[in-house]
Amino acid sequence: MNILAIDRSTDTQSVALALDGKVYAKVFAGLDSRASDWPVKIRDFLATYGKTVRDLNQVLVGQGPGSFAGIRAALAFAQGIALGNPSCTVVGLPSTYALTRDGAHTVVIGDARRDRYWVAVYDGVQVVGDFTLVGKDGLSAAVPEHYAVVTPDGARIEPLLSAVFGHHYKGSLTPLASRLLEVALAHPELPRPEPLPLYLQPPVR
Repeated sequence: MNILAIDRSTDTQSVALALDGKVYAKVFAGLDSRASDWPVKIRDFLATYGKTVRDLNQVLVGQGPGSFAGIRAALAFAQGIALGNPSCTVVGLPSTYALTRDGAHTVVIGDARRDRYWVAVYDGVQVVGDFTLVGKDGLSAAVPEHYAVVTPDGARIEPLLSAVFGHHYKGSLTPLASRLLEVALAHPELPRPEPLPLYLQPPVR
């Protein structure tokens, strides 16, 4: 199968392609999540390996949490590819899977804004505790003892996590499409059909 993976949940947007048993990747740092030239970048990326969107069997999208505009744009792009290519399916994985490692106990914490934080707990790539929202005072209780803590939102919440978790806080990591693709290939039961963005708070009215 030719599988394209996309993650636009952070400012570091990325793509990856599974082709003939190998994974090829490209990272686009500092892009505007609303950038209109994304289809061109995908076209050029695929062309590097002699492929077009018509050669794809599946598109895997990082569902977030993260950039509202970026995640929606990635999903819309993937669905557009599938509309023009009936042999192509669209699946999703929470972007947090890209921050897990086999054999590691990991808690991923992100900034949900409005003084709330989302927490997801993993044993390897298996979900121990699905996304929950907690306040600042609830962070410590939401993390099992001896689990490593990482975040994709270090620019905003690193000082807080470092203060709360001390040496258990392992730093800020970027969810990349290449790692999402690796997880999906190793654990084909995990990607979800008909993916939707992970919005953990209701919209502001």
